[in-house]
Amino acid sequence: MSGGSAAVSRLWPGRTDRLLIAPHDLRTTDATRAAEIYAGRFVFAGKIVTCHGRSIFDLEPPSEDWEVSLLGFGWLRHLRAADTAITRANARSLIDDWMSNTARKRPIGRRPEVVARRVISLLSQAPLVLGDTDGKFYRRYLRMLAREIRTLRYALPSAADGLPKMQVLIALCYASLCLANQANNIRAAAKRLSDELQRQILPDGGHVSRNPNALIELLIDLLPLRQTFAARNIAPPPALLNAIDRMMPMLRFFRHGDGNFALFNGMSSTASHLVATLLAYDDTHGVPMAHMPHTGFQRVEAGNMVVIIDTGPPPPPDVSHEAHAGTLAFELSSGASRIVTNCGMPSTARDNWRVFARSTPAHSTVTYHNASSSQFVEAGAMKKFLRGSPITGGPNTVENYREVTSDGTMLTTAHDGYKSRFGIEHRRILSIAADGNRLDGEDIVAPAPGARLKGNNTDYAIRFHLHPSVKASRLSDARGVMLVLPNRDVWTFEALDDKVDLEDSVFLAGNDGPRRTAQIVIHQDARQTGSVRWSFARSNSSPSQTSARRNARREPELPL
Repeated sequence: MSGGSAAVSRLWPGRTDRLLIAPHDLRTTDATRAAEIYAGRFVFAGKIVTCHGRSIFDLEPPSEDWEVSLLGFGWLRHLRAADTAITRANARSLIDDWMSNTARKRPIGRRPEVVARRVISLLSQAPLVLGDTDGKFYRRYLRMLAREIRTLRYALPSAADGLPKMQVLIALCYASLCLANQANNIRAAAKRLSDELQRQILPDGGHVSRNPNALIELLIDLLPLRQTFAARNIAPPPALLNAIDRMMPMLRFFRHGDGNFALFNGMSSTASHLVATLLAYDDTHGVPMAHMPHTGFQRVEAGNMVVIIDTGPPPPPDVSHEAHAGTLAFELSSGASRIVTNCGMPSTARDNWRVFARSTPAHSTVTYHNASSSQFVEAGAMKKFLRGSPITGGPNTVENYREVTSDGTMLTTAHDGYKSRFGIEHRRILSIAADGNRLDGEDIVAPAPGARLKGNNTDYAIRFHLHPSVKASRLSDARGVMLVLPNRDVWTFEALDDKVDLEDSVFLAGNDGPRRTAQIVIHQDARQTGSVRWSFARSNSSPSQTSARRNARREPELPL
């Protein structure tokens, strides 16, 4: 749906005593997917399952992500996009199959966050399913919705903290607004949601998990919820309005020049269509702050250059199941070209990559003794009990200081994530030239205040993961790397006092899955060399620089 469309569809005059309104689903629809579903082909999370005449709910799911997508019923929106008698009948048939199927008792389908997604989908797509149905099916549909909503209310205390708990509260709020005679439930649901928004959405607009993707997932539900309140002539809770107003600038904060989000703490490929939809609702077009002190990130824009750096400690353990050990990692882009990135997280088959993607070596920062700066739960039994691997330890103190001068911006940062195990502190200084043509850095690995180096092996590596679109060639002196961007701009990485290696890497957050790429690596020993200086600089022969000089030389036209 477009950003300017109405918030709800009025349903069935004479039936408004039961189900009053249906909120819009802002997620992108694809009518061609409706034909696939009608043909019995269900494509979710990179996996295809064909029914061959059997119930889709009886078949063995190929992956957990696939089953979550199936049982969340978000695919109903594609059937609604086609909006034909066949797709409406197909939707009713699938819903009828679900209502009578024992698969409703499968564990994944009963997870609070999956039930929440299902309730929101069933409410949003009610016009598709119920538009021209009979009273008997309508009543069954309402009874099923009532059961799902009761399940959600009972499951709320057991919902995982962070995004799952928020999705449950959002679903309950939707349910209270869309069903008739829910005045008391509306007030209670709005109060619980308000309290949780104030806890999870930090004062600077970031999410407590420090995952940029959480902003997208929440706003895509909160914006229609705001409109649903208005459509019922009920004032939206102030906490809801304030949270949306704070989150919107954060969307812009994490974006590079190509529109993609920086890859921190579980962020995968950017759903550009969703972001465009969300930004269409941003009436303020607020410019993000350069420093997000509560979420823990810094952003520097200079000329065409954007640098985003993680300057915060790990999130609280309860919301750290997707968090990464990427303290002081940074990403660098120039215009629409990303240069230095983190590896990110794939959008599908995450379990295959999760351990590596969350580790410090998957980030553009210093890795000491091939260990991560944060520690994760590793015992298999404990991970199963906790349904994941939260962070159990990491940096307690992350320093960051920003200084702006006429020459540019300097960020001085440090973290103590390696102090307890190895007795060292990592300090990183970044200097961004005002014209956006140069980034100078220094990484210092030295004994932490009041500590001494532990162990005989004191090796460390400084990694700069390159975006797959960058062509990298090591210079003959082994002290630098030439980087050619898609727009033919040429950048040079140099570390004049240290040997530079060009090693294999993987970019996990591609729209088409993981892609092979390269990483610049400097290996050193903390006992011998505690400080490494390096730089990224745009070549004067780059097309953008040549054009800029040509424009600068062009004489101004005389006024007529």
